[in-house]
Amino acid sequence: MKLRRLFIIVLFSFFAVKAFPQKTAFDSTVVSGIKEIYNLQFTGADTIFNNIIALYPNKPQGKFFLAMIDWWKILVDADNESYDDIFYKKIEGVINQCDNILDKNPDNEDALFFKGGAIGFRGRLRAFRDSWFKAANDGREALPLVEKAWKLDPKNIDVQLGFGIYNYYAAVIPDDYPLIKPLMIFFPPGNKEKGIEQLKNVAWNGLYAKYEARYFLMTLYFNYEKNPYKAEKWAKMLTADFPDNPVFERWSGRIAVKKGDYFAADSIFKDIMKKADKNYYGYNNPNARREAAYYIAFKAKMIGDLATAKNYFEQCVKYSQMVDKKEASGFIINSYLYLGMIDDSQGKRNEAISYYKKLLDLREFGNSHKLAERYLKQPYK
Repeated sequence: MKLRRLFIIVLFSFFAVKAFPQKTAFDSTVVSGIKEIYNLQFTGADTIFNNIIALYPNKPQGKFFLAMIDWWKILVDADNESYDDIFYKKIEGVINQCDNILDKNPDNEDALFFKGGAIGFRGRLRAFRDSWFKAANDGREALPLVEKAWKLDPKNIDVQLGFGIYNYYAAVIPDDYPLIKPLMIFFPPGNKEKGIEQLKNVAWNGLYAKYEARYFLMTLYFNYEKNPYKAEKWAKMLTADFPDNPVFERWSGRIAVKKGDYFAADSIFKDIMKKADKNYYGYNNPNARREAAYYIAFKAKMIGDLATAKNYFEQCVKYSQMVDKKEASGFIINSYLYLGMIDDSQGKRNEAISYYKKLLDLREFGNSHKLAERYLKQPYK
């Protein structure tokens, strides 16, 4: 899953956003709508972008960002495919509008860029759904459109979002994942340092794309640079601007875990659970609850609060059973292990044995089988 999503980023994420050199009233309206999307206030965003369509019917921004509402509905719960069809239909609407503009003016920068962006996002979803041939075709179709748009306006700061993402990931992924190398021959080489600088420029100075640049800086520092402290800098900025965005808040929790600050992680994931209980958008789904339950349980176990730990590990198991489709996740495997250890420590040997046997029926994760076999022979103390 991680490899697939990283490959998606390389091929498609940089076909996404267009801004203007100077901020106009139009730009300000678009930015306000973008903020509504990141805040997951989709009704407000829908109103703003429908008004833009009514006032500026010949500009593709309105239809494009209406589609981004559905993209975020998908992103906050990627296992839910119920928004896929409407997203594809909206993307086709953007492409058709851009084609009509380009028929009259082949050098219309907005139409070129947003057509490339629409095709790119369509490819991202197709790759999410393992439709690789169609996704690859989308990548090949989008790239020349974006390059032509950039040549028409090379001073556009937000365009650097795409080049920054591409430069960074095209440099690091082939070395870490050799299976991707044959596919990269169709794309130019990357430059990791240049990519980071381009992303930072957009993160500080971009108009439409600065939040997306901050998101990618947060994730690349976490996943590849192995620097949770730098990742935290961008996470704090994102959660300060969008405190009720579950994607950003969950990343903040993971970063705290990576830093070894389990008390901060516990606070963050308890906030996520509270928002899930209050049915905040994007929080009340099995993926979000599963992750939150696991780290709350882990911190409770760490401080010896075994009753709380057991409660949340059991919740993690419940949500994992809803989410895990193809294979058992690390969440459920570790939860079974810790539940067995807790039961053993409390003298509940039969219950502990049941958990250890369940572990042996699942795939190996870390040294889960070795530990299960050890504790089946001799109780955990």
